Amino acid sequence: MKTAYVNGTPISREAVQFELDRLIKFYVTHGTSKETITANLEKLVERAQEQAIGAKLLLDRAAELEVQVPESEIDGRIAEIKKQLGSEEAFKKALEARKTDEKSFREELRRGCRVDALVRQAVAHVPEPSEEDIEAYYRAHPGEFASGPQVFARHILVTPADKESEASKREAREEIEAIRKRILEGADFKEEARAHSDCPSAKDGGSLGWFSRGMMVGPFDKAVFSIAKNEISDIVETQFGYHIILKEDERPGGSKSLTEAHESIRDLLRHEARGRAMDSFVAELREKASVEYK
Repeated sequence: MKTAYVNGTPISREAVQFELDRLIKFYVTHGTSKETITANLEKLVERAQEQAIGAKLLLDRAAELEVQVPESEIDGRIAEIKKQLGSEEAFKKALEARKTDEKSFREELRRGCRVDALVRQAVAHVPEPSEEDIEAYYRAHPGEFASGPQVFARHILVTPADKESEASKREAREEIEAIRKRILEGADFKEEARAHSDCPSAKDGGSLGWFSRGMMVGPFDKAVFSIAKNEISDIVETQFGYHIILKEDERPGGSKSLTEAHESIRDLLRHEARGRAMDSFVAELREKASVEYK
């Protein structure tokens, strides 16, 4: 893929990846399957680049208009970030990791808030989806609201320090075997996960939430759908290391009712309508800008 330049400034791969991650997250949240996303990945990457171009145009326009952002909004954003990170000290460490300071970070947030304010202005005229529109979408897309069986599971992962070393792999397997033995003898799965799992889910007691078939790597997927509810799996080996799995709950497949799908459809239709309004707004900005691909 060629690099895009907006008024001579290159759009970084990181900016494109950021937009791609947002697109994938949105479609996954609204029920699009992993297979559909994979099949359309090339188009999604192209769309992500176009959105990154649009974001740059919006950023430049917001700066040009000097859109005002109340200091209280910046304070609120920083307070929320500190709350998510858990402490003032964690916030300072996060700034250090980004190689920035709080003053510079506030200005970065201000630029983002300016763009948000500009976007709100650009879509203010867009009406909310009507009940008729929501029902029509539901009737026209029955496949989107059908789902296969799902499970709610936790896991503990032990990753070998050196995946190429047989000794290291043996040590990792011995560790996961010891953990499994403790759990079978009465140790709490969640506490063992928090203390020993190498997966980011460790902080949530190993929780992977609800997921369907095909969303996990093959050996893991096969294991979790073959064990009974509340059962601990045997040791499962994947490219990530060694796992043990606890299936806490399961539910059969079926179709969502209109009532169940209502909010998701409304969000999707709102997103699409506002997206069209933003496309028009960005197209106007783009006509006045220089956009090249090199």
